[in-house]
Amino acid sequence: MEEKMQATNLTAQVYHQIRKGILCGSWKPGQALTELALSKQLSVSRTPVREALHQLELEGLIELRPNRGAVVVGICPSDIEDIYEIRSLLEGRAAQKAAMNSRPEMLDRLIEIVDLTEFYIERQDYDRVTVMDDRFHQLIYELTGSRMFQRILADLHAYAEDVRERSIKEPGRAMIMLAEHRAILEAMAEHDSEKASRLMTQHVHNSAENMEKNHLLEVTP
Repeated sequence: MEEKMQATNLTAQVYHQIRKGILCGSWKPGQALTELALSKQLSVSRTPVREALHQLELEGLIELRPNRGAVVVGICPSDIEDIYEIRSLLEGRAAQKAAMNSRPEMLDRLIEIVDLTEFYIERQDYDRVTVMDDRFHQLIYELTGSRMFQRILADLHAYAEDVRERSIKEPGRAMIMLAEHRAILEAMAEHDSEKASRLMTQHVHNSAENMEKNHLLEVTP
C-alpha cells in the first residue's frame, strides 16, 4: 500500500513538473517529448513519466502520436481568449460566493497578500508579484466553498500563467492590478457580494484588455 502511494505521489510530481514546463513555455507547441529524455531530465524512471504523459494527453496539453511519442500542444492564443471569456463569467460569481463566506481570518490572509503585492511592486520583483496574484485568486476560489469552482478556476488561472506574468510586467499594469485587488478585498470585507462580483468581473475584463492592447497574445516566431 505504501509503495503504491509513493508511486502515485511520484507520478503526480512528474505530472506537475512537465505541466508547468509546458504552461511556462519551456516546451513549445510542436516539440516532441520522449519518455527517455524526460526520465533523465527529471531523474525518475520511465513509468511515472509515461503515466504523467497520459494524464497530460487527457488534459489536452500534449498528443501521443505513433512513432513520435508525445508532442506538445500547449495553450494557443485562441485558448487564452476563451479562458478569459470563461473566467469573466465564473470569477464574478466566485467573488460573490467568497464575499458571503468571508471570515476575519481569511480576510486577514487576503490583506497580507495585497500588502505583499504592493511591497514586491515597489521593488519591481514581478516574479513575486505574479505569485501574489496567484495566491489572491486561489484564496478567493477557496472561499467559494466549492470544490468544482476551485478546481476549474485554478486550472484556468494556471493555463494562462505565462501570458499573465508578461501582462503584469507591462508598465503600470501591476499598480492597476493592485488597486483592483484592494477594491475587491474592501467589498468582501463589507460583505457586499454584488459589488465584489462586479469588481472581479471588471478586473478579469481589464486583464484581458491589457493583453490585447500590448499584443501579448500574438505568436512570436
